[in-house]
Amino acid sequence: MSLLEKRFAFEKIMTFADGDWIFKEGDHNRDLFIIQEGEVEIIKHSPQGEMKLARFEKGDFFGDMALLQGGPRFAGARAKGETRLLILQPGGFLLKIRRDPTFAFEMLQQLSHRIKVSNERMLGLIQQGGITLDKAQEVLNSIEGK
Repeated sequence: MSLLEKRFAFEKIMTFADGDWIFKEGDHNRDLFIIQEGEVEIIKHSPQGEMKLARFEKGDFFGDMALLQGGPRFAGARAKGETRLLILQPGGFLLKIRRDPTFAFEMLQQLSHRIKVSNERMLGLIQQGGITLDKAQEVLNSIEGK
């Protein structure tokens, strides 16, 4: 295997049509996806129906929870419009971090931003009366330090 083949052995590019599932909730792959063109919606199924958790666009990544934590996918990912993705398998992710440490820093920045947005949304629900402060604190206490 040539040096070039080794470098890209864990990476591939795929294109998805509008509405195509990239992965479904419960799937067991651990790939990380970086959007090169298009958009992706993250969908969680609930007894009340589909809930859109997030929308990502060019330059964003998703699939990080399965990559970093293992286990089945927490939610599904669906293409919104024609979407081209760079797909990194777990081994490719480690190689990318070694080759480009700024990639890891940028990823941490985005993950930190996502946590901040989630916290702001919870505070908004408390302020609007959609959830009580006690219930919110109960949820936060259950994840503290884990």
